Amino acid sequence: MRFFKITAFIILILLGAYAAAMYYFVEESQEFTVEKEIAYPVDKVYSQFSNFQNFTRWNNFFSNSKTILIDYYTPYEGKGSSISYRDPLKDESGEMYIRYANANKTLRYQLFEHENENPTLVDVKFIPMSAERTKIKWFIHTPKLSVWARAKNFWTEDRFAENIDKSMANLSNVLGNKVQKDNLLASIKYDSLMVEKEEAQMILGINVSTSNKKDALYKNVIINYNKVYNFTTMDLGKKNDEIGYPVLITDPDNFKDREVSYFLGIPLSKKIGISDNNFSFRSVSPTENYVMYYRGNYSGRIKAVQRLMEKARKDELRYGDIYETFLEAPNESDQVNLKLSLSVYR
Repeated sequence: MRFFKITAFIILILLGAYAAAMYYFVEESQEFTVEKEIAYPVDKVYSQFSNFQNFTRWNNFFSNSKTILIDYYTPYEGKGSSISYRDPLKDESGEMYIRYANANKTLRYQLFEHENENPTLVDVKFIPMSAERTKIKWFIHTPKLSVWARAKNFWTEDRFAENIDKSMANLSNVLGNKVQKDNLLASIKYDSLMVEKEEAQMILGINVSTSNKKDALYKNVIINYNKVYNFTTMDLGKKNDEIGYPVLITDPDNFKDREVSYFLGIPLSKKIGISDNNFSFRSVSPTENYVMYYRGNYSGRIKAVQRLMEKARKDELRYGDIYETFLEAPNESDQVNLKLSLSVYR
């Protein structure tokens, strides 16, 4: 009996010491600031923060979980918008609101985690550093914690900073794809032959061989595009602003054969693990290409491809694969909007 009394007394002393240390040496709430810069204009950055449907795609707190369930409430953008979330695997839930919005300048969030009635307050300030660069400042105020829970404040700032680091990397990938697509569409000059340097790409896709009779090739392209798109968006969970335009890669001399072999895929920002052996990655190295944009019937693209090949021969260059980038997804109408790129070298 004496042993239990001594043990209980020691436990009480330790608990008292812990409570006293937390009360006198650890703040009941925390305030801290995190600053980051991103190489995109403020209007494009702000819209990713002010719309929760955009926000949850790249914010690591939401995007890193495959089991999280999110409900979005109107209005979907700006002041008054909100979401609720729950993650049964992690036993986490909460609500998030936008309480104040000043377009391209400031946002104020309230985050209620679990059933805590006191929210985390996050003010985000957007500062244009140049026409193409934005500084983002997070001012974070955590809720008051009881003496017993106050030890959490030792790692709260590190947890927020780590989440912001991962989120900014995700946001750069999202905006990179979005800006690249916008710039490409804005620069189109149809039927003009140009020279472009293409950056390296990592493309997830499928290898195919099919008949080249009449419309058989294009019908096969539609089927396989849908396979790749569904696998990328549904199985891998990628959003449209995380992926590039679909691209078909083949030998330009293939078009004269009865059967055509091609690789059809969708560019991703990096190679990831996949479990389906029907799909594979193809790494494309940086190349110099002869390029033409073409709009019309799919079979009509062959004349544009021939022009690219003739230009290469005239310039006494060798050529490799032809890349057909679909600026509009393949569909049943047989009308396409393509960027045709022929890789050339000496």
